[in-house]
Amino acid sequence: MESIEQMIKRLCPKGVEYVKLGEVCEIRRGIRVVKKQLGEEDGYPVFQNSLTSLGMYQSSNRKAGTTFIICAGAAGEIGYCNSEFWAADDCSTVESDVLIDRFIYFYLMTQQYKLKSQVRKASVPRLSREAIENLIIPLPPLEIQSRIVEVLDKMATLTAELEAELKAELEARKQQYEYYRNKLLIFNEIGGGNRQVAWKKISEIGTIYRGIAYSKKDFTDTGTPCIHYGQIYTRYGTFANKTFTCVSKELAKGKRLAKKGDLVMAVTSENMEDVGKCLAWLGEDEILVSNHACFIRHSLNPKYLAYFLQTSYFFKYKKKISKGVKVIDLDLNKFGNMLIPVPPLSEQQRIVSILDRFEALTTDLQSGLPAEIEARRQQYEYYRNKLLTFDAV
Repeated sequence: MESIEQMIKRLCPKGVEYVKLGEVCEIRRGIRVVKKQLGEEDGYPVFQNSLTSLGMYQSSNRKAGTTFIICAGAAGEIGYCNSEFWAADDCSTVESDVLIDRFIYFYLMTQQYKLKSQVRKASVPRLSREAIENLIIPLPPLEIQSRIVEVLDKMATLTAELEAELKAELEARKQQYEYYRNKLLIFNEIGGGNRQVAWKKISEIGTIYRGIAYSKKDFTDTGTPCIHYGQIYTRYGTFANKTFTCVSKELAKGKRLAKKGDLVMAVTSENMEDVGKCLAWLGEDEILVSNHACFIRHSLNPKYLAYFLQTSYFFKYKKKISKGVKVIDLDLNKFGNMLIPVPPLSEQQRIVSILDRFEALTTDLQSGLPAEIEARRQQYEYYRNKLLTFDAV
């Protein structure tokens, strides 16, 4: 099969003409609709100020396979819809008799940074029609356009499939890890396990201390290390030995501080997943904990307790003892009554050793996944840009 390079040498050996987009394309602004006219299921997708459909409308005003540019809100974003759709007033479509629709889309994606650089920054970012019309685009023969589109579509599909495989692998590892964590720690739920496993209340194995009130504005460069409740579910894993922030020693003076081996737990959040998220503090420093969190001074292996509070058993229990809608709070008195399996310390350490290995494997995969996906995307963009760069006549 003839390569794209061979086709270019045969069909346009001296190069291709570059023209303004507005000279070869019709730039059409969409027509306004309001949300009360839209549904959620039946009809045609409506694109307004982002690449996410605003809803479904009973009519369409653009054909399938049309490229569009968002001109307000997410101004400069470029989309392509495989089905008929409704372009609203902040969505401009690009159509041509001399350029293949899909070719227009691929080429505009290489020029998106130019469009975004011309967005007027205001309360609502806007992109002018003039900025779109003055964009320069090449005019290779239709045969070459068609082949480029074919190649790029295949590359885009392969890239998407690889991303899906990587994400599926990560999800499988997470599920495997969660399965063994639950199996190792729940002991067939209350009363399960062997005779060496005793089920005790949290209040029997430790004491719960609420943190003190302070905010992010109290952070200092040096002083007493601290953990703010929001950081527990954004910056930490199952355990930590250093903090990311400090408060002044004056603020921490006279306050009860968490010590090495204590468990730090968030007790307030906007979603159930984060309520009760905790970490074992393994650092040598004593640390201050904020009032929307607590710490537990206990007699267990710190990581054993932290791992247990990640199980499905605890997730079910905390749903029963939490209150609130927009902001969810964990009832610490009821939490103190939760039963937890307590095997001998040697068994706790054995379980921790196994789960440490599982978590390390999952964490390595999770941290490597974004880099791998980004590398594939960059590779795709490199070849896309290379295919869409032509010598000018």
